[in-house]
Amino acid sequence: MSRKRFINIKVVTNIVGSLIIISGALMLLSIPVSIYYKSNDLTAIILSSSITLIAGLGLKFATRKNKNDEVKKREGYLIVALGWISMTLFGTLPYVISGAIPDYTNAYFETISGLTTTGASILNDIESLPKGILFWRSMTQWIGGMGIIVLTIAILPLLGVGGMELFASESPGPTKNKIHPRIKETAKRLWFIYFSLTVLQCILLMFAGMDFYDAINHSLTTMSTGGFSTKQASIAAFNSPIIEYIIIVFMFIAGTNFTLLYFGFKLKLKKFWENDEFKWYAAAVIILCLIITPVIYNNNFEESFRGVLFQVISILTTTGYATTDFTTWGSFITFIFFLLLFTGASAGSTSGGMKIVRIVLLMKNGFLEFKRRLHPNAIVPVNLNRQVVSSKIIYNLLAFVFFYLFLFVVGSIALTFFGLEFKEALSAAATSIGNVGPGIGELGPAGNFYNLPNPAKWILAILMLMGRLELFTIAILFTPYFWRRN
Repeated sequence: MSRKRFINIKVVTNIVGSLIIISGALMLLSIPVSIYYKSNDLTAIILSSSITLIAGLGLKFATRKNKNDEVKKREGYLIVALGWISMTLFGTLPYVISGAIPDYTNAYFETISGLTTTGASILNDIESLPKGILFWRSMTQWIGGMGIIVLTIAILPLLGVGGMELFASESPGPTKNKIHPRIKETAKRLWFIYFSLTVLQCILLMFAGMDFYDAINHSLTTMSTGGFSTKQASIAAFNSPIIEYIIIVFMFIAGTNFTLLYFGFKLKLKKFWENDEFKWYAAAVIILCLIITPVIYNNNFEESFRGVLFQVISILTTTGYATTDFTTWGSFITFIFFLLLFTGASAGSTSGGMKIVRIVLLMKNGFLEFKRRLHPNAIVPVNLNRQVVSSKIIYNLLAFVFFYLFLFVVGSIALTFFGLEFKEALSAAATSIGNVGPGIGELGPAGNFYNLPNPAKWILAILMLMGRLELFTIAILFTPYFWRRN
C-alpha cells in the first residue's frame, strides 16, 4: 500500500526563506538614497534589512537539505500565500523602526497596500517622510507588480524546483499564454520587459522636468500599477501636461498583457490587433473618454480630455494616481468610476480587478445563452481570439466572479459593522479587493484611509491580499481538502 503524500513543509519553508532574503536585499537599495539625501532613516533601513536577511538565511539554512525537492500544486499555493505574508511582515520594519509609521496596524496596511499594488495609503503628509523610506515604499509596489514568486524563479535558478506550479498560482487571469516552455526563461523575459519599461519611463520623466528621485519613484509605481506617489497631491502636484501624458502612456502599457508586450518588443505588432481582450481594453478607454469628457467640459477641450483620459486609465488599470478628484464630477461620473473599481485591465498585466477578459467572456456567454434557448440542441461555444473557450474555463470564470462578488458583499457588511458609512464601506471593499487605491467619499482621491478603525484596516488588508492573488490562492488554504493527505 502506497504511503499518502502530505505537504512538504520543509521545501515550502526553504523557498519562503529565499523570498525573505530577496526582500532584505532589496531594502539595501534604499541605503544610497538615504545617504545621498542625508535623511535620518539610514540606521533603520540597515537594521531592517539585517533582521530580514538573518531571518531568511536562518530558514534557508534550517531546510538546506530539502531545497531540491519537487514542488507540487499544494506546495505552490502555500509558498505564494506564505511568501506574500512574510514579505509584508518584514516589509513593515523600515516604517516601524524609523518611526515614520510607528503604529503597527498602519505600517502593515501601508506595506500590504504596496506589495499588492493597491496604493491605498494612511499617510497624511507624504513629503515629511525620509527619502529612503519613501523609496522603499515605492519599491514594495515594484516588487509586487510582477510578483515576487516570478522574481525568485528568474534570479534564483539554484532553487532547483518545478517553477510551473508557482507560476500557475501567481499568474493573473483565466489563461496562461506560454512565451517559452521553460518557466525560468519566461520569468526572465517578463522581468527584462518590466525593468526596461521602468527605466525608459524614468528617463522620459526626467526629460519632462522631474528630478531623478521623483522620476524613479513614479516609474516604479506606474509600471506596477500601484499608484504610490512622493507627493500628497499625487501627480497633480507637478502641474505638467507632458508628465501626465507620459504617465498615461505607461499606465496603459502596464495594463496590457505582458505576453503581448513581449511580442511588441519583437515588433510582432499584429498580435495586438488579433487579441480580443486588448481591443476591448482600448475600446473601453476610448468610449469612456467620449462619454465623460462632454460632461465635465470646462471651455478647454485639451485640459478636459487629458483629465478624463488620465483618471479613466488610472482607475481602469488600478493604478490609482490622481490629477483631480473625480468624485466632484457628479453622481453619474462617480458611479461610472465606482464600476471601474471592479474591472481592472488585461489578464497577464500588473493590474488588479476582475480583468477585462473575464468580463468579455461573461458577456459573450450571456448573449449566447439566448441563442442556446432558441436552439437547445445546437452546440454554441464561446470564442476568444478565434479559439473555442472550454466549458471548464467558463465554469471557473463563473465561480471566480461569484466568489469575487461574495467577498465584496461580506467585506462591505463587515466594514459597516465597524462603523463605516454605507457608501464608504462599499467603495473601500471594492477598491481593496480590486487593488485600485482610491475609493469614493472620504476615501476618494482627495482623502486617505488613516481615520478608519484598526479592525477595518485589517479587513481591507485581507481583501487586498486575496484580490492580488486571484482569490482562490488564499481561500483554498481554508478548505479541509487542501490539508487532507492524498
